[in-house]
Amino acid sequence: MSIGRVILAFMKLRWFLSGTVRQATELASHVEKLFRAQRDILSPQAISGLETALSKMKVATNSDISTEDLRKEIAEFEKSANKWLKPYPNSGMRENIEVLLVAVAVAMAIRTFFLQPFKIPTGSMQPTLYGMTSDGFRDNLEAKLPSFPGRIFEAFAHGTFYHDVKAEADGQVVRILPPKGFGINFRTVLVQYADRPAPTPITIWFAPDEEPNRPLFQMYAGISEGKKFKKGNSIIRFSEKTGDHLFVDRVTYNFRHPSRGEIIVFKTKGIPPLPENQFYIKRLIGLPNETIKIGDDRHVRINDQRLDAATPHFELVYGFDPKSPPQSDHYSGHVLGPPNFPNSNAEFTVRNKHFAVFGDNTMNSLDSRYWGDLPQENVIGKSWFVYWPISDRFGWGQQ
Repeated sequence: MSIGRVILAFMKLRWFLSGTVRQATELASHVEKLFRAQRDILSPQAISGLETALSKMKVATNSDISTEDLRKEIAEFEKSANKWLKPYPNSGMRENIEVLLVAVAVAMAIRTFFLQPFKIPTGSMQPTLYGMTSDGFRDNLEAKLPSFPGRIFEAFAHGTFYHDVKAEADGQVVRILPPKGFGINFRTVLVQYADRPAPTPITIWFAPDEEPNRPLFQMYAGISEGKKFKKGNSIIRFSEKTGDHLFVDRVTYNFRHPSRGEIIVFKTKGIPPLPENQFYIKRLIGLPNETIKIGDDRHVRINDQRLDAATPHFELVYGFDPKSPPQSDHYSGHVLGPPNFPNSNAEFTVRNKHFAVFGDNTMNSLDSRYWGDLPQENVIGKSWFVYWPISDRFGWGQQ
């Protein structure tokens, strides 16, 4: 073995066995990196001083000196580096920004390639997954609403937000203004009290990320323009529960195709008449080139093979009482729906590289029964874990 290889082997062994040697090596590497970055703005004296210090540090780490002597060399090297290198301005702020940027990059990578947060936008998958729901208490004076601490707990834990505005005098609702807000939304209602010359604005704050459009707001709040009220009565009294928030698994479908019955999230791009640039969630029913029929018994037939409660992922969907009529927000199988399924004899063939999807809330779902199939490339992943609010749907137990 040559002398050079023996020396190299000795250096590697010494680096492995000595923490002081590793510290010296890493320090020299860091200083050398800064030296290269600042070389153009350093004085000749600084360049010469740093070159000398780096040379001495490399000799010290590669020689068989004692640990104590090496520590002295490290201390001298740090003094030289601090003397000749230029300090970065606002270094603390730079480090914080770097940490923030790394965190953002990691979060975006996780969102893009692994888990994407998603909020159920509508009630089409109820009762498997819930969109925004509401209970009106305006005419139910016996319904007791939680105290302020209780409302805070309900909002953070269960996603339930309570609204109760009492009239300061007799009057009526004058106008319901359009929605405003970003992230945290609110609506403003103008009321005319009998003892005041000008209308009084009342602001109602909604749950984060909700969109309190006019019809839904009036339905939830139980108010309308011109509605009269008495002093001490509730003008607005209702609760709203935010839709389920879940993580979408974006990894699995990179290794296999989606399976029938899985709950998938997909982009609406290129699917008329759905709005562009939105995400929908439905249950996968039909695979490419399959023929679908819906029988009068509310069961789907795939290539004349009937799906039932024994079919994986359909245990709840088809676990309904066949003697009971279909109901909204209940498992009721799948009812017929024009234009693709006007009657039990109608057939729909899924195109190649496309999927057909139905909502579990068969009485209230805009799905493939109406707009057809969707391209495979629109699928972004499958439902994986409900992380908020805390309810009986929390976790990954959705079928």
